[in-house]
Amino acid sequence: MKQHLSTVAGLLVIGLALPATALTNVSKHKEEAVASIDKHQTELTALSDQIWRFAETALRETRSSKVLADYAEKQGFDVTRGVAGMPTAFVASYGQGRPIIGILGEFDALPGISQKVQPVKEALEAGSAGHGCGHNLFGAASLGAAVAIKEMIAAGKLKGTIRFYGTPAEEAVGGKIYMARDGLFKDLDICVAWHPDDKIRADVDSSQAIVDFIVEFKGKAAHAAADPWNGRSAVAALEFFTTGLNRMREFVKPTVRMHYVIQKGGDVPNVVPEYARLWCWLRDSKRSGVDELLNRARKIAEGAALMAGVESKLTVQSGDYEMLVNLAGAKLIHANLTWLGPIQYTPEEQEFAKAIQRATGVEVKGLNGMVQPLKPPKPDPDGGSTDVGDVSWIVPTLHLSVTTAPEGAPWHAWPVVACGGMSIGHKGMVYAAKALAATMVDLFEDQKAREEIQAEFKDKSKGEVYKPYVPDGPPPVPKD
Repeated sequence: MKQHLSTVAGLLVIGLALPATALTNVSKHKEEAVASIDKHQTELTALSDQIWRFAETALRETRSSKVLADYAEKQGFDVTRGVAGMPTAFVASYGQGRPIIGILGEFDALPGISQKVQPVKEALEAGSAGHGCGHNLFGAASLGAAVAIKEMIAAGKLKGTIRFYGTPAEEAVGGKIYMARDGLFKDLDICVAWHPDDKIRADVDSSQAIVDFIVEFKGKAAHAAADPWNGRSAVAALEFFTTGLNRMREFVKPTVRMHYVIQKGGDVPNVVPEYARLWCWLRDSKRSGVDELLNRARKIAEGAALMAGVESKLTVQSGDYEMLVNLAGAKLIHANLTWLGPIQYTPEEQEFAKAIQRATGVEVKGLNGMVQPLKPPKPDPDGGSTDVGDVSWIVPTLHLSVTTAPEGAPWHAWPVVACGGMSIGHKGMVYAAKALAATMVDLFEDQKAREEIQAEFKDKSKGEVYKPYVPDGPPPVPKD
């Protein structure tokens, strides 16, 4: 109780007053939601561990998607599979009428970071994928929270509709963008989501907007020694392009990030290369800033082609909006995190985390299971992008983070894979499920809280017409 009152006082000082819901006695339905998570904990852990072992990458998550969809069906949800042209995307729904509350789940892995459950780097299967962003925990926790709400709707204790979204390919393609393009979120009242992290907090900082594109150059082959004057080098154009892009770094805002890889740069030195290809990501704090960067990149590509006497083509593949933060929703989440309190770790779990920190050369602090204070948003976000951002411009989206890995350890890397397959990750997953379920109880029961969240969303999104970056046509589902 002292911790709760202290947190409330701190929020009032910084001007982020909690809604009335957070200052009253906890609803008995929240206790029931937490009890449901505990009841299903063994099943949820098994789901997470299955997905961890599958470690399937973007739009190849066949088994991962199936175990989640099958579990939802077993729990009584109406499941529609293969939505938005993606075989691994699905929607599981239960209930009827409003409010309609959505919850997001992810389950894709990252290539090349397979790892055993140990605090020293060693691949479980060399060259294979691994869950270096904790998405095996993400989908299982969110579905567990959805099941808790479904049980209360079935018992007549809550009224409305709960909808779980199985969203593939967050790490590469942006499955939610195709789902958004097809209108799958537009009838929601509010959506909730979470992400694994090294701290517990209600998220009030945005993410970076991003555009993902390919630049291709087509020239003319010739013998590089006998008659190079008859050739036109696509690689020369590619080098002109990268030079122009890198020179641009001095003349962009500090919030901008630009990164690329050369996918094709000729075959042998003695042939003037007729084809070159580059894959590029551009980021900034706002979608408008990314649009400006993209326009400049188009001109650089055209200029590079002109200098080399070749043809150029720039093709946008995908891209994310920045997160539209909802502070009213963040306050509601923070109240529930405060109510749940910190995650407690065993000495063995702390030592596992410290061993990872020693192995990766970061400060040896162990795991941070404390609920972080709710702070004012940063003017510009830290690095990183997510297709949850697109959803947040269609429907009010509330987001939280939960500890599943040691503080400071690298993400998209083996330490997160290791923790996601053992008790450190499991504890974070269960905690996230409870926090999400408790927050959704508020959203179903408290009309005033919903109205405040929706009013803030309408004010912040005013004048913005959602335009997905993905091109027309179906998602790029692999053929094999």
